Amino acid sequence: MGKSEYFDLFSELPAAILPWYEENKRDLPWRRDRAPYHVWLSEIMLQQTRVEAVKGYYARFLEKLPTISALAEADDDLLHKLWEGLGYYSRVRNLKKAAQVIQERYGGVFPGEYEQVLALPGVGEYTAGAVCSIAFNRPTPAVDGNVLRVVSRLTADDTPIDNPAYKRRVRDALAEIYPPEAGAFTQALMELGATLCGPNWKPRCEECPCKAFCRGALAGTAEQFPVKTAKKARRVEEKTVFILSCDGSYALEKRPAKGLLAGLWQFPNCEGKLSLDEALAEVERMGLRPREVYRQVERKHIFTHIQWEMNGIYLEVDAPAGEFAWFTAARIRSEAALPTAFRQFWEEIENV
Repeated sequence: MGKSEYFDLFSELPAAILPWYEENKRDLPWRRDRAPYHVWLSEIMLQQTRVEAVKGYYARFLEKLPTISALAEADDDLLHKLWEGLGYYSRVRNLKKAAQVIQERYGGVFPGEYEQVLALPGVGEYTAGAVCSIAFNRPTPAVDGNVLRVVSRLTADDTPIDNPAYKRRVRDALAEIYPPEAGAFTQALMELGATLCGPNWKPRCEECPCKAFCRGALAGTAEQFPVKTAKKARRVEEKTVFILSCDGSYALEKRPAKGLLAGLWQFPNCEGKLSLDEALAEVERMGLRPREVYRQVERKHIFTHIQWEMNGIYLEVDAPAGEFAWFTAARIRSEAALPTAFRQFWEEIENV
């Protein structure tokens, strides 16, 4: 489909979706003001994360770190604890780095130009477009999976939406038809793609404000879109996880400063699925003396490209030794950010 065809279809969008949005938009905490810090934080949190899951995190984060300067100066352990369970922890590390840049380069005032925002750590084209349009009312499209889904159905275009050239074409075409209500238009497109034209269910075309000109709806083929390139199978890794306890304290260790789950706390673990005898021998190599094994559970955790198959062994040791930090349950709850892969083993204890 050529650029002019995109433009002809897209030019009908503002008049169709802006009134619909004003009448049907969800009441979300980050929509109650247009403060750039709040918009930016919400957009970073919402990446790869459900709206309902983000609400509580958003409120707690702003309660502890209400300003960009507070974020720039925040302790890393506090940041990780505030982010605990949201996943993709590089997001919160980049938030802090970006806050420090804003402090140093812009005197603590969030920049309002697209290129300035795009240059911040952890900010890509989508986030820069969302912040600039919503917070500063600039005609900068924010093209994510929701928007691409709407567009692919609107145009009945079977180009895979994960094709970078396709995404650029959509962004360029949308930029040409942005109305004066730029922020509302960006959010209206997002809202349409998250609700009536959402993922993993049949599009609700009869309720859609675009049904009169949506090619997918008119042809009855909207459900066939979007098309995506087939994904490669995830690599499976086996691990044995040790939940070691002694007199009410539990062994934790920090992950390396770089790489997957960088800088977060974890239960000691090793590669491979060990037998019980092998696991006890491994605990002794850690400098600990096993006293009693009281539970074994199997869990898995899925990352984008890797799947961990984990065997968790809960055991009591005779002394809090080894090269570990020993945390009470209260300290784990208040201080130690456990990523979901390991937190599911802690929840076994909390739920007993």
